[in-house]
Amino acid sequence: MPYSLGSPTHTSASDAEMHPVRFVHSVSEAGRLLPSASRWNSIEIEFNLAPKSSSGYDSLPSRYSKSFDHDLVITDRKCFKRFVFISVSVLFLIPLLVLLLHFLPRKHHHHETSKNLTLALSQALTFYDAQKSGSYPSNSPVKFRGNSGLKDGSKSNIDLVGGFYDSGSNIKFSFPTAYTVTLLSWTVIEYHEKYADIGELDHIKDIIKWGSDYLLKVTNSTSDKTVLYSQVGAGNDTGVRNDINCWQRPEDMSYKRPVSMCDSTASDLAGEIIAALSAASMVFREQKEYSGQLIKAAETLYSAATVEEDGGHKQGTYTEVEDCGGEAREFYNSTSYIDELVWGGTWLSFATGNISYLEYATRRFKEAADEEKISEKGRFYWNNKLTANAVLLARVQFFRDVGYPYEDALGSSSKRTEQLMCSYLSDQMFNKTKGGLILLKPAYGQPLQFAAAASFLSKLYSDYLELLRRSGGVCSSDRFSLENLRSFSMSQVNYILGDNPMKMSYMVGFGDHYPTQVHHRSASIPWDGQYHSCEEGDRWLNSKEPNPNVLLGAMVAGPDEFDNFSDERGKPLFTEPTIASNAGLVAALIALHDPPHKSSNPNVAKLGIDPLGIFEKIHPV
Repeated sequence: MPYSLGSPTHTSASDAEMHPVRFVHSVSEAGRLLPSASRWNSIEIEFNLAPKSSSGYDSLPSRYSKSFDHDLVITDRKCFKRFVFISVSVLFLIPLLVLLLHFLPRKHHHHETSKNLTLALSQALTFYDAQKSGSYPSNSPVKFRGNSGLKDGSKSNIDLVGGFYDSGSNIKFSFPTAYTVTLLSWTVIEYHEKYADIGELDHIKDIIKWGSDYLLKVTNSTSDKTVLYSQVGAGNDTGVRNDINCWQRPEDMSYKRPVSMCDSTASDLAGEIIAALSAASMVFREQKEYSGQLIKAAETLYSAATVEEDGGHKQGTYTEVEDCGGEAREFYNSTSYIDELVWGGTWLSFATGNISYLEYATRRFKEAADEEKISEKGRFYWNNKLTANAVLLARVQFFRDVGYPYEDALGSSSKRTEQLMCSYLSDQMFNKTKGGLILLKPAYGQPLQFAAAASFLSKLYSDYLELLRRSGGVCSSDRFSLENLRSFSMSQVNYILGDNPMKMSYMVGFGDHYPTQVHHRSASIPWDGQYHSCEEGDRWLNSKEPNPNVLLGAMVAGPDEFDNFSDERGKPLFTEPTIASNAGLVAALIALHDPPHKSSNPNVAKLGIDPLGIFEKIHPV
């Protein structure tokens, strides 16, 4: 028989006698059925399934009725039983589905992005192929480069051929080169299975070795004397043609390229080179002879650089000494040195397992923190390693118990790292542009290098916390979750790759809209087999046309604090890339990349990170 829903049906007394009904409503807290307020907001059930009340309340309206104005008449027993069965089944299936969703493997939300991170990473690495100096590899993917700088160091009777040109100029700086090698090596140590999975492991190892080979050349340390070469090329304003005032491809260079020389009192340069050689030795640990060569050079330099002043040895920054870093001061002025010595000691302890290096690092960590300028707090880049060193020492506390007397230093590093993450997520310490880019050093300009490094550290730290099965961390007045860290990390990379008010990818070659007038000599001068003098180069410097060569993967300096960007070759504060800046981008991209498709290690399979590989030689107490 048909049934109706919605409107009340007017039933006669005789109908009621023929079809006796009960009026059923919600159950009160006391456990009894609440009577209806009227006959029309009830459910008519003709087969007496409802419990019968012994009271006479059935006919009384209630002030507490929770029923609704519906008139449901069910006259088909089979339909009703089917309805009850389906309802019960749904109620049973919902919690079952929730449990299944909870326990089934899930793809992390932080890996979801519209950007092709595999492509972006491959391109970001290719930038280093364009920066290589020396005998240029014939199999390089960059086809507008060739042999260059083959006489570097010859006037000083030293072989300094190789390494990387720092930026759009043709100068080679050892300080940012060492930082670059350290950071790229760190990413391989943590995420080597990700690199292998996407076919980029050999590529990045080639880049690291190109840098570490050069660092072995710039380091000449014995028990009697230490010599470090901080720079090849000149950038002064003497009027003589040099690497700055001559706009010329490195293949065409014919001007003099002087060498800047330091001793072991250049503590910051020594510390960064120690870190780079140590970290690179871990990347090449399977090549025992080469790895051993890197460690030997690092330990020898460490012995010379860490003799403290009370032992008659002066420590300081390399840019304090004119012959050592006088010219570099304009480009890479170092403001501290203890952070690099701590950084070097930390990495050397990982590379060798010698706990005395870790003792030195943890002992001097507080000194480094006291030395740190306010303008440097929370920043990780070529001039400040303390921020990243705190993350490394927190990793030691989390995953490798080394016991007394390191607890205090490791504990303070862990707290410092949590404060760092809080500073990234809140607006109390660092501002962000309207487009969402964090401004870590707004007065300095070139904001992308700082944002990329912060993106890397925040994603890396979230992976550490997840390995510990922690859901997040605590700030002074709030908490942060893993998703908070990962969302921040991804937001900075997405901004760099095009999700910004300019709708421009700040990495050259990625997407459809990117800078075309990059401040870069090789990219801006045609690769036409012809020699181009400095005077001819000026024509290309001042041209308004796009670069004839695409400097694939180069992250430019970036926009200003108002998200504005000027794509002009003559404005390097917007359009110049550097090897140090790109290292932060590579680090962020591999950290955010999806984990490998297959891995025998469940932690690697889930996050793509090697939990204990970095501590292979450090044994817990």
